[in-house]
Amino acid sequence: MNNFDFCSPTRILFGKNTQKEIGKLIKPYAKKILLHYGNSSIKQNGLYEEVINSIKTHEIDFVELGGVVPNPRLDLVHEGIKLCQKENIELILAVGGGSVIDSAKAIAMGFYYEGNIWNVYETKEEVKKALPVACILTIPAAGSEVSCHTVITNEEKKSKYGYGSQILKPILSIINPEIFFTIPKKQIANGVSDMISHVFERYFTNTEHTDLTDGLCESVVKTIMKNALIVIDDPNNYEAWCEIGFSAMIAHNDLLGMGREEDWACHAMEHELSAKYDIAHGAGLAILTPNWMEYTCSEKPNIFAQFSINMMGVNENRNQNAVIREGIKRLREFYIKMNLPKTLNDVEIDQTNLEIMAKKAVNFESKKNQTIGFFKKLHWENIYEIYKKSLNE
Repeated sequence: MNNFDFCSPTRILFGKNTQKEIGKLIKPYAKKILLHYGNSSIKQNGLYEEVINSIKTHEIDFVELGGVVPNPRLDLVHEGIKLCQKENIELILAVGGGSVIDSAKAIAMGFYYEGNIWNVYETKEEVKKALPVACILTIPAAGSEVSCHTVITNEEKKSKYGYGSQILKPILSIINPEIFFTIPKKQIANGVSDMISHVFERYFTNTEHTDLTDGLCESVVKTIMKNALIVIDDPNNYEAWCEIGFSAMIAHNDLLGMGREEDWACHAMEHELSAKYDIAHGAGLAILTPNWMEYTCSEKPNIFAQFSINMMGVNENRNQNAVIREGIKRLREFYIKMNLPKTLNDVEIDQTNLEIMAKKAVNFESKKNQTIGFFKKLHWENIYEIYKKSLNE
């Protein structure tokens, strides 16, 4: 096990009607806030009105900025930064899923940054100050409500980059599983794929003697898979949503990566797909992950056998290679049950840009970074092979 430094400062308020407490909870932090959200769904389901009433009851002034879309855009971030600076905003309240929260974090650090905030995503320059961010989660998936990460898409450059800093961890996140009842099935599936991938990126490691976090990873994935199938059939099942909401939080609050080297190759490969084709992040991960597994499992077969037995429930009384293949097969079958796409062709991606995306994933032209991933370091040629494997069944 490696040395580690773990800090999780985000206060979590979890359960029924917790969103109605938001005004009281943020009152000590700000007299004026930016209310940041996506489309009209929070107005249709009554959440917007509840939030506004709570804010007004506690005499908090606010301005609004809606319009966040999946794969959140840099243009809206720039608009938000200017609005916050003009209005002397003291806190950003993100009401939405991972895209809204990521956008809020970008605005929060752009508030103090001199220059184009995109430079931070490209160069990984250290940002030392940001506005506080609070969240009301509407979709469990990205884990941004507890993480230090933000991912933004630059449409002009067709680039999608992430950035991480401890100063970006929200001060407060409200998670009421009742809010999840109206999530469309397609979004449920994409979210489940994303949160499972957050676990995989930590689970498949070269670090040894990680029994505790191995077991935590396995428990989280099994919990997600079990309850995902329940909410797909019964979207009003509160207890199942509690399990998923809690699991999504644990999957990405850094706990599962403590003491172990992490990978993140699948996320890097997928970012190229969603930057170029604007597909759902979870859909891209569902396509790529099994193919990444097949491509890399020979590197350290023991961890893949462990995955197959402890996560996928494969009987260990057979040849190790057969155990591994069966485990990957069962993961594919789960994605199919969730009605996730199986191939790149399913999301209308063909051969045309695969090599370009593979080279972009490792920043090939600038020669700053020639590989992605740590479990197995992938050069652009390796990524290209995985993309090609993902084209068809």
